[in-house]
Amino acid sequence: MTSAPRLTVVGNPGHRRVTLFAAAARAAGLPEPAVLPWLDVLRGGYRIAPGALLRVESPGEDGTVDRLLRGAALGAGYAPTRVEGGAAWYAGLTAALDGLAEAVRQTPGARLLADPAEIAVMFDKRRAHRRLAAAGVPVPPALGGESPSGWAELKERLASAGLRRVFLKPAHGSSAAGVVALEFGPRGQVQATTSVELADGQLHNSLRVRRYRSEAETAAVVDLLAPDGLHVEQWVPKSAQREHAADLRVVVVAGRATHVVVRTSRHPMTNLHLGGARGDLALARAAAGPAWPELPAVAERAATCFPHSPMVGVDVLPTAGWRRGLVGEVNAFGDLLPGLTGLAGGPAEGLDTYGAQLAALQTGPPPGPPPHPHRPAPPTGAAR
Repeated sequence: MTSAPRLTVVGNPGHRRVTLFAAAARAAGLPEPAVLPWLDVLRGGYRIAPGALLRVESPGEDGTVDRLLRGAALGAGYAPTRVEGGAAWYAGLTAALDGLAEAVRQTPGARLLADPAEIAVMFDKRRAHRRLAAAGVPVPPALGGESPSGWAELKERLASAGLRRVFLKPAHGSSAAGVVALEFGPRGQVQATTSVELADGQLHNSLRVRRYRSEAETAAVVDLLAPDGLHVEQWVPKSAQREHAADLRVVVVAGRATHVVVRTSRHPMTNLHLGGARGDLALARAAAGPAWPELPAVAERAATCFPHSPMVGVDVLPTAGWRRGLVGEVNAFGDLLPGLTGLAGGPAEGLDTYGAQLAALQTGPPPGPPPHPHRPAPPTGAAR
């Protein structure tokens, strides 16, 4: 691009995602990005500046935003820690993104730097898995058909499929909220490993990973998760580093794998906020040997399934002694990796994830999706 972009961040003011992106813009010599609060997007009545390029950030970690998205579904039982309400959250998010896209279409020269339709797919793990599999991207085998209605149906279908170790993932969850690593023993024993705390008939997020070993407790958890939709996939053993399970978060910017972090944990979930730790990238590369390039390459293949998303964070599950990679998830907001700089010799060497995206924005083709993938854009005019 020949002139500095007029950036606007759709995000929660003061959140570290917003402040880190603003810092990267200043470091790149760009004007301070404007901030369009998610609260305004959800409530309506906002305006977009002509010529603005809008970057959509995560709506997470704001209590008022969360209550607007999920509160009606949970009623008097609402609490920020509650796991339930994912379907309502998803419906609210996608409706808000559709409204934002319409406002952008009606504002002269404005563009979104991501496609709301692709964000919607990434936030539905079932749809994302099907899209990746259809494109030939290696993914863990998943339980087909409709989402199970509860524990009884899930148990029956898993037995029919011969699956004894699976991950249960809330269809619209993030940050491992509600994820359950489920195992059946040889004599019918059940073990569920999760950060979910079952209390008084409700599910709450916890920073402590726990194990439920009774079928009654496991059934209660699953029955509370099921109404919002579940994605069920085979638990594929991951490679290890220093006797801890390990996977990779790969950030892909403009089609290139720019940043890689190794995540390790003694638990099945490697999320850093659940006690996981950043592993050693050099050790991972050495363990993979000549097969290493295939691991970031599989993330790039996953990114091609979302061609109008200039950045995605891809969770790559290394198997077979770091020789092969499966894609576990694709994240629309998977770039919050403070202090991590780009791969040596790559296009983002020396840059953090936000700096890499700004560099690609300044040197690449016009960003973002077409005005509308299915119908012509309406005449330009006043924004909502």
